Amino acid sequence: MDTKNGTKGVDVETTAKKTHKYDINDETVADIKQAFKQFDAEDKGLIAAKDVKFAVRGLGFEPKKEEINKLVEQMDRNKSGLICYEDFLSVMAKRFAEKDTNDEIMKAFQLFDVNKSGTICFENLKTVAKELGETLTDEELREMIVEADRDGDGLVSSQEFFRIMKKTCLY
Repeated sequence: MDTKNGTKGVDVETTAKKTHKYDINDETVADIKQAFKQFDAEDKGLIAAKDVKFAVRGLGFEPKKEEINKLVEQMDRNKSGLICYEDFLSVMAKRFAEKDTNDEIMKAFQLFDVNKSGTICFENLKTVAKELGETLTDEELREMIVEADRDGDGLVSSQEFFRIMKKTCLY
C-alpha cells in the first residue's frame, strides 16, 4: 500500500495476524504498535535505528548496548538506518514470546522448588514426581539431577533448570 508520501506503508492487520505465531496477544501487538508510533513522527511506518533503544525500553525491556545493536541488525535488513514497523513488530513479538516462555519456565521451577530454597534437590524432585503420579525410580530421578546440575553441587539452580528446559525443548 502506498502512503500519501509515496513510501511503502505496512498493512498492520496482516502483520498483526502473523505475530500470533509467536503466541502474543492483541494487547501486546497494540503495545508494540504504540511504542513504535511514538518515534514515527511522520507516520510513514518507519523509525530511525537510533530510536529503537527508546522504543524497546518503552515496552519494558532493559537491553544492554550489545543487545540493542543485535536488535537493530535484525530489524534494519537493508542497512538504511530506518526500521519499518513490520520488522520492529516481528522482532519484538519474538522478544515478548521469549519473555513469556522464560516466565513459564520460572513458574515450573518454583513448583519443583518445594522448600523455596532457590534450588531443586533430589527430595524435591521425588516429592513432585510422586504428587504428579509419575513412577520414576530413585536412580532415574538422580540421573535427572545429574543431567541438569552443571556445577556439581547436587542441586539444580534456576539457571541450570532454565538451561535444561531449553536444551531438551520442553519449553
